[in-house]
Amino acid sequence: MIKVLIVDDQAMVREGFGALLSAQPDIVVVGGAADGEEAVAAARRHDPDVVLMDIRMPRLDGLSATRQMLDTPPGTHRPRVLMLTTFDLDEYVFEALRAGASGFLLKDAPSADLVHAIRVIAAGEALLAPSVTRRLIEDYATRRPARIRPAVLNTLTPRETDVLRLIARGQSNQEIAEQLVLAEQTVKTHVSRILTKLDLRDRAQAVVFAYESGLVTPGE
Repeated sequence: MIKVLIVDDQAMVREGFGALLSAQPDIVVVGGAADGEEAVAAARRHDPDVVLMDIRMPRLDGLSATRQMLDTPPGTHRPRVLMLTTFDLDEYVFEALRAGASGFLLKDAPSADLVHAIRVIAAGEALLAPSVTRRLIEDYATRRPARIRPAVLNTLTPRETDVLRLIARGQSNQEIAEQLVLAEQTVKTHVSRILTKLDLRDRAQAVVFAYESGLVTPGE
């Protein structure tokens, strides 16, 4: 069973999501929270697999709550955080991805998309909604000064660098495999090595890193 914590300052939203998710055979809602402070406490109490996190909330916003939840010693269980937002170009979403969130979803997305997103994130994948996330990151990157490419990129092989570029463009493992003429399992191995070498938590952080390091430039 996938344990889910729902965080939103609107009770009707929490109840609606709760009813939808509780009807799924493989998901159990372990709790809810109305702000970031309640969310951090609830996450420690219930140890959820996935946290649905609203961004704009009183007392402690979703970004700060995400940082606190994921700031744990290596080896300890960390929930996967799925950010919920009303705005598809919300700057907070980019910061949440930097903080370690595994992806985001618009609040008006179809209910089937929400259920799918939870399953994807619980399985350890990142939900990047490629077209929206890439546009968000590109928009943010164009407003930041250019950075010097970090030396850690030199630890990647040429093939791993190619894979990272394609990850940043929102391509799935299957799409990367087809473009580079590789087995999908080989791509998965490359992705795992990239995350290890760059000390990144997941695919979402790899996308952010690729743009922030200058490996991929906006509009490319």
